[in-house]
Amino acid sequence: MDLQLKDRLALVSGSTAGIGRAIAVALAREGARVIINGRQQSAVDGAAAQIRAETGGVVHEFAGDLSVAHVAEELARHHPGVEILVNNLGIFEPKPFERIPDADWVRFFEVNVLSGVRLARLYLPAMLRENWGRIIFISSESGVQIPAEMIHYGMTKSAQISVARGLAEAVAGTGITVNSVLPGPTNSRGVGEFVERLAKVEGKTFGEFETEFFEKVRPTSLIKRFAEPAEVASLVAYVASPLASATTGAALRVDGGVVKSAF
Repeated sequence: MDLQLKDRLALVSGSTAGIGRAIAVALAREGARVIINGRQQSAVDGAAAQIRAETGGVVHEFAGDLSVAHVAEELARHHPGVEILVNNLGIFEPKPFERIPDADWVRFFEVNVLSGVRLARLYLPAMLRENWGRIIFISSESGVQIPAEMIHYGMTKSAQISVARGLAEAVAGTGITVNSVLPGPTNSRGVGEFVERLAKVEGKTFGEFETEFFEKVRPTSLIKRFAEPAEVASLVAYVASPLASATTGAALRVDGGVVKSAF
């Protein structure tokens, strides 16, 4: 299927690894010009080179922490014509509620929520002038089923869903769509490294830990495994395309059935 993304300019925040990198690859394969972002120049350079080699696509680079206002503004000056904005930048950290200080609540909100809000605000005016655009927030099933082990993370994912719906309402009747995508447990770099550490401590293989995790921690999963980043990226690429013009204001689940609801 041709997603009609040739020469569209896309920005994927936090795209040097994991889900973000997979999204960048999927968009580049469809002919979009993709801006790769990460905090470290070396990581951005490496990811960009790999994605060019994999896809033959046009890949731009921007290194910087997009949770910082002036960095996001610098990005918008360098690349003012972004048509597809994928707000993937995010952090997570399991921690008991009583041990989460105020500073962590603020940090998680600034990185996971405000970075995307700020980028949407910077790029929305140009999208309105062109009467076309795609804004996608990479949320999580944790925004619907708040995990007791990281409530502060779940809070930010719920906030992203709310922002996406509200912004979709604000641009109603235009050629701009705004959606949130909700992955379930995914074998991204951060999750994979975290799981490997826990498995090692418990003297288990990754596969053994995965089986136990979906038996005890996420028993509602219907696929009974961690999703792969590319499986999330496929949905995002479609939502970013002109073919998805009637899909807006939605919280789209690619959660492996973890959320036990038909709606």
